[in-house]
Amino acid sequence: MLPSPFSSVLTLGVCLWSATLRYTRVGFEPFQAVRQQGPMVFSLWHDELFAPCYLHRKEGVIAVVSQSRDGEILAQVLQRLGYHLARGSSSRGGLRAVRQALDLLQKTGNDVVLTVDGPKGPRHVAKEGAVYLAHRARAPLVPIRVAVSRAKRFNRAWDRFQLPLPGARCEIRYGQPYTIHAQELNAGLLKAEQAKLQHKMETLGQD
Repeated sequence: MLPSPFSSVLTLGVCLWSATLRYTRVGFEPFQAVRQQGPMVFSLWHDELFAPCYLHRKEGVIAVVSQSRDGEILAQVLQRLGYHLARGSSSRGGLRAVRQALDLLQKTGNDVVLTVDGPKGPRHVAKEGAVYLAHRARAPLVPIRVAVSRAKRFNRAWDRFQLPLPGARCEIRYGQPYTIHAQELNAGLLKAEQAKLQHKMETLGQD
């Protein structure tokens, strides 16, 4: 675990850095209209999480975060930004984390956010967690993408993480929320819904 003073300084740095960015939201009003009706499940790519996580701070959103060392750093920053946490990953307690997120969603009525290709990839390949959670919660699933004018890309990281440079324009694109209507989500339907989410994430990111 990070020492508390270090995580405090890191969180302050994230806020100061983020405050220099110029944000635009696309599709936000339809997204907000559906959001007023109940909790939602947000779907992000791992490398694009910086800007939307800052914009949705202090909203009580439940974040599913890896139990890895990098995940611990992210978890402490997110917690200081006002997020609730469900900890786990595809290899370490992933199903437990999704169930924990489901339990928190049902108890609090708060939204949940998942990086659907995390924690270790493959990059930009949607996994099943968000689909499973949205179906069990009967909550709308919302793909979210980010377009950044200038960014430092960490090419050695598995996700090629994007850090928007100070003053960069960040366009947050909210896809149309949709509900998985199937009563039962068997293996075939789960695969089909993963492919549907994959397609929505890919097309939302196109200019």
